[in-house]
Amino acid sequence: MPADLRPLRNWLVGRRSLTARLVAACSSFSVAPLYEGLAVPHRDEARLLGLRPGQLARVRQVCLVCDGRPAVYGHTVVPLAPRHRFDRVFRGLGGRPLGHTLFADPRIRRGPLRFCRVDRRHPLGARAQAALATELPAGGRPLRAPLWARRSLFAGPGKQVLVSEVFLPGLPPLPAAA
Repeated sequence: MPADLRPLRNWLVGRRSLTARLVAACSSFSVAPLYEGLAVPHRDEARLLGLRPGQLARVRQVCLVCDGRPAVYGHTVVPLAPRHRFDRVFRGLGGRPLGHTLFADPRIRRGPLRFCRVDRRHPLGARAQAALATELPAGGRPLRAPLWARRSLFAGPGKQVLVSEVFLPGLPPLPAAA
């Protein structure tokens, strides 16, 4: 196991709601919306969701903040078709966490977790860097080392949701009970 992965291992492999685990790990939790709207997903995202190259999808980007520090950059892609009641819920999330919605519905199943390291050359790494620049107080330092990320596909009746999470340097230690 790479040395930089050891402190993050339990954060990465946990299948329960990341939001719930972050809430347990800090005294003040918030969701900072960065972007919510239509966009063309990355090629690998489109492929996983069965979308044609260049096809639009609904995209949400957020920064999960613990005790005033950016902890996780979240990137979610939802296909526009088929239309589903989840679309209205997803569009109206704003500063509310997506995890509460996904894990509250027993019909939604999470697929396998996939992991990788991303740097500023990777689209997720570049967006995580931009999120840090937005959320850090003046004088915040840009990322130099690659960051660990994970991705999973959530599927429910008639809808798929692709969630990617990049674990930032402000991630708090995971409590033993989480």
